[in-house]
Amino acid sequence: MTSDLAAIAPHPALRAAINLGNRALARRDGDALHGVSPALARRLADEIGKPVEFVIYDGAGKTFADATAGVWDVAFLAIDAKRAEAVSFTRPYKEIVATCAVRDGSPLTAVDDIDAPGTRILVGRGSAYDLHLTATLRHAELIRADDPGASFEQFRAGEADVVGGVLQSLQRAFPDGGGIRILPGRITTVRQAMVLPGHDPARIAALDDFVGRALAEGFVDTHS
Repeated sequence: MTSDLAAIAPHPALRAAINLGNRALARRDGDALHGVSPALARRLADEIGKPVEFVIYDGAGKTFADATAGVWDVAFLAIDAKRAEAVSFTRPYKEIVATCAVRDGSPLTAVDDIDAPGTRILVGRGSAYDLHLTATLRHAELIRADDPGASFEQFRAGEADVVGGVLQSLQRAFPDGGGIRILPGRITTVRQAMVLPGHDPARIAALDDFVGRALAEGFVDTHS
C-alpha cells in the first residue's frame, strides 16, 4: 500500500490541483493557501516524502479538463458518474451545499421555484451544480460562465435571473444588504473526493485508505 501511495507522485514533487472557485474547500490569502484541500495535499505529500506543488484553477470544470493533460497528479472534485469515466474517486471527505441567489426584486422565493419557463440560471461551467442542473432542469435555461467567479460577476452586471454556487462562495460574494439574496433550499449536496487521473485500482485504493485515515483521525474536521 505504501508503494502504491508513492506511485501517485512520479515526479520530484506531488502536483496537487486546487480549485479556488470553491471557498468551502480552498482559499488564497496572499501567497498562502488555506482550507481542507490544500491541507490534505500537504499531508499526502508528507506521507509520500516529497514536497507539494500546487496547480491552481478557478473552477472545477477547468480542473477536470486537465485530467488527461498530465499536469497534475491528484485533484479534489465532486463525485460525478460522467467524470468517473476519466478519473478515479476516493470516498468523499466532505459534503457541501450548492444553492443559488437572486436579486431582491425577484419573485422567486426558494430553490424549488427556479425551474420555470423563462428563468435564466448562471452557473460556472463544469461545476457540480452545472452537471446536476443539466441533468434535472426541465424548463429553465442554463447560462454557463467560464468559472464560478465569472458567473458571479456576470450576475452582478445584470445577466440572468439566478446564479448558482457553493453556499460559502455565494455568502462571500453577496453579503446581506447588497441587493442580492440567497434562496432557502439547495440545488444539490455535493460529495467532494480526492481524485486521480485514469483508473489504477492499486493507486486509488491507497489514496482512499489515506482519506479514510484522515477522516478517522479528525484531520478533515480540524482543517475545514
